[in-house]
Amino acid sequence: MIVRTLEEASSSGRKIVSPEGSWDSVRMLLKDDQMGFSFHITTIYKGADFQMHYQNHLESVYCMSGRGEVETLADGKTYPIEAGTLYILDKHDKHVLRAFEEMKMACVFNPPLNGKEVHNAEGAYELEAESVE
Repeated sequence: MIVRTLEEASSSGRKIVSPEGSWDSVRMLLKDDQMGFSFHITTIYKGADFQMHYQNHLESVYCMSGRGEVETLADGKTYPIEAGTLYILDKHDKHVLRAFEEMKMACVFNPPLNGKEVHNAEGAYELEAESVE
């Protein structure tokens, strides 16, 4: 059995802050844990507005608090995001996330992340990034 607290994971090198300063992510469960997916608690900072395109991963995102929106770029549809909303990027959807307030998100990635990933130029995570020790 694996047991971790958010506080413990945050202080053990599992907290990653985006280079541009729009989010941070505590990687609670990673590839090395051998569960077949990774689980993260991510904070999207108020005013964040950035494009992502997870070409190598599928992601499900549950908003625990805050308010914003996600726009799918293929069709231009915009969806409100608030506490209790789940959005699922099941087609490697190219999208823009905007935070009107700070948002706390619970995120699941398949395949699992290694731990040190940040978005590349296309807004994706690489498949083989550096692992957290």
